[in-house]
Amino acid sequence: MSASPAAPPRTRSREPVVSLMLYHLFKWSIVSPMLHGYFRGRIYGAEQVPQRGPLVVVANHASDFDPPILSNCVRRPVSFMAKEELFRVPVLSQAIRLYGAYPVKRGSPDRSALRAALTQLEDGWAVGIFLQGTRTPDARISDPKLGAALIAAKAQAPLLPVSLWGTQAIIPKGSKWPRPVPVTIRIGSPIPAPLSTQREELDAVTRQCVAAIHNLHDLGR
Repeated sequence: MSASPAAPPRTRSREPVVSLMLYHLFKWSIVSPMLHGYFRGRIYGAEQVPQRGPLVVVANHASDFDPPILSNCVRRPVSFMAKEELFRVPVLSQAIRLYGAYPVKRGSPDRSALRAALTQLEDGWAVGIFLQGTRTPDARISDPKLGAALIAAKAQAPLLPVSLWGTQAIIPKGSKWPRPVPVTIRIGSPIPAPLSTQREELDAVTRQCVAAIHNLHDLGR
């Protein structure tokens, strides 16, 4: 890895207007009513979210419901990676692109995800990354990846730690329908981007993000 990140390119301050409109339509018609009504959702710290400019949102991950819940709670669209195959489906491809999804090729997720995430940040999006990479049954982060810190370093974008509490119980093993369990989202203070792309720097910032998320998670309901 190089000693220092390249100068970040000029970025847009916000995501495309049509994507912002789609986000609010989906948020207020489906996600927010379900979060607050069915899951009795609580949100803390939303005022700490930068509403403009590139942002890397990092969180724990325990449920397929996490991406829309997270995007709903930070009050701005959040772009997540999605399987490349989904972008070959007519209509669906256009819809998920407008909603911020970007394709990742199987077999080379690190390279393709990095390039795509940096492009999204240049276009004014917030990019969402689950630090574990996969769902964990206890919603803890035991094996964090360095990708979020690397993306933040290259884009010189702050990282925003978010704790998703209770989502691991939404669909228990053997169930096909979401249960009305209580869900709490806590948003921490932005963490500055790593000063370089050296592994030691990326590891230190990643550990800082994990500690912040676990501290928020430990606050519980």
